[in-house]
Amino acid sequence: MTVAAGALTVGAQPVPEHCRVTGKVHERVSAVDGNTYAVGFEMRMPKNWNGRFLHQGNGGIDGSVRDALGATGGGPLTHALAQGFAVLSSDGGHSGGAPFFGIDPQARLDYGYQAVGKLTPMAKQAIELTYGKTPDRSYFAGCSNGGRHAMVAAARYFNDYDGILAGAPGYNLPLAATANLAGAREYAKVATVSPVTNSTELATAVTNTERALVASRVLAKCDALDLASDGLVQDVDACQKVFNLADDVPTCSGARDGTCLTTDQKTVLKTIFDGPKTSDGKLIYSSFPYDTGFGASGVPAWEYVAAMDRDSGALGFIWQIPPANPVGFSGVNYALNTDIDALYANLFSSNGTYTESAMSFMTPPDPTNMQGLRNRGGKVMVYHGVGDPIFSVNDSETWYKGVLRNTGDNFARFYRVPGMGHCAGGPATDQFDMLTRLVDWVERGKEPDAIVASARGVGNAGGVNTEVPTDWAADRTRPLCPYPKVAHYKGKGSLEVASSFVCRPPHAGPRPDSDHHR
Repeated sequence: MTVAAGALTVGAQPVPEHCRVTGKVHERVSAVDGNTYAVGFEMRMPKNWNGRFLHQGNGGIDGSVRDALGATGGGPLTHALAQGFAVLSSDGGHSGGAPFFGIDPQARLDYGYQAVGKLTPMAKQAIELTYGKTPDRSYFAGCSNGGRHAMVAAARYFNDYDGILAGAPGYNLPLAATANLAGAREYAKVATVSPVTNSTELATAVTNTERALVASRVLAKCDALDLASDGLVQDVDACQKVFNLADDVPTCSGARDGTCLTTDQKTVLKTIFDGPKTSDGKLIYSSFPYDTGFGASGVPAWEYVAAMDRDSGALGFIWQIPPANPVGFSGVNYALNTDIDALYANLFSSNGTYTESAMSFMTPPDPTNMQGLRNRGGKVMVYHGVGDPIFSVNDSETWYKGVLRNTGDNFARFYRVPGMGHCAGGPATDQFDMLTRLVDWVERGKEPDAIVASARGVGNAGGVNTEVPTDWAADRTRPLCPYPKVAHYKGKGSLEVASSFVCRPPHAGPRPDSDHHR
């Protein structure tokens, strides 16, 4: 069907006329659960095509075909379709938001990586039939599970793509979910209700007020490390060295009243920030950095609600062998009572029915070795919110350091977004266009350096982020620096504009002409 110009908008920009095609491929009936499966998709192909193709990775456990727009960054002001790309979106090989598709072995594999491999040739054939030629350049972009899809595509399907844009890439998603369940066990120890029977009761462990207290103490200790007291902790690594939860947050001497944390609460939070471990001391997933984003609204949604619902279901049905029994399944019970050691070990197991382990079909094979992509001239850019409560920016940093060791730095860039939560939001400048910079790198050889990001205050055309602090300019900008560089204040100029900051190597010390401003 033809979609008229202006029928869709991005920000204040009308999306040009394009053709929307929907369909499904590889329809089948499962011999395991008897259900019908297919890989559903949508393609949007603009009338004025720019010669590029973008495969859009979607989030969560997939299950629905989202609009094929190719939008990235918080409250986007543009996206791939508006820029003239042909864009593909899919449901990952199953329909519906429930995790029960994981009972079918092939549906697991389609969700993990095979749906991408099945759709890419089809999409390029559709483009050739429509425009009379195959794409000049092909890209993959997504955030969260979409970022995982992007990382997997970079490793498994590198011959199909020239540029990869991965946001908050949960490329170790089964490990992150297991750690989140272990974190829920920790929170349950200090909840005011016992036993915990739902996420609302779990949320009494550390309340919104108490999280805001921790965030404010992180800011007080770390704000000026970038030479400007501006409500942003940009020198992330330096902050981890100077902030101490035990000493810098008041300890309650009496009842909890929002102005302090109990000793037990501090013990629980330290365990979660350090990263939960198995009973023999093995780190399950990753540590998390202290950041002002800990006070944002996304944290309880991921650490309390998702642990009881999304993560428990995914672990029970998609990543365990054999899968859990859906009859009488309780996400709360699974989250709080299933043996963590057994869950962790099972992520690496397989059998005659489920021939690939969760860590095999969900993750990029040898993720820090991307020589295939590099050798064909491909590029990869990764961005991650420092305040992300479910996929740790530290995990992405570990990946990037491994890439530098194993593959080199001439094809990869990594950007941390201070304050930003999971893919967007938080007290952050979370609105940016990295796709354009990726295209410039792939097609023009222009290596990306600092990328200007904006806050989404009142009046923002892409949508207002209500967690932008009220004492920031509504359109504040900051440079997002390629790791390991850190944005530092130059010592003069407005604190509301990116041009007053410069990306410098970490721990470079203060400039002679700089002082701390607000």
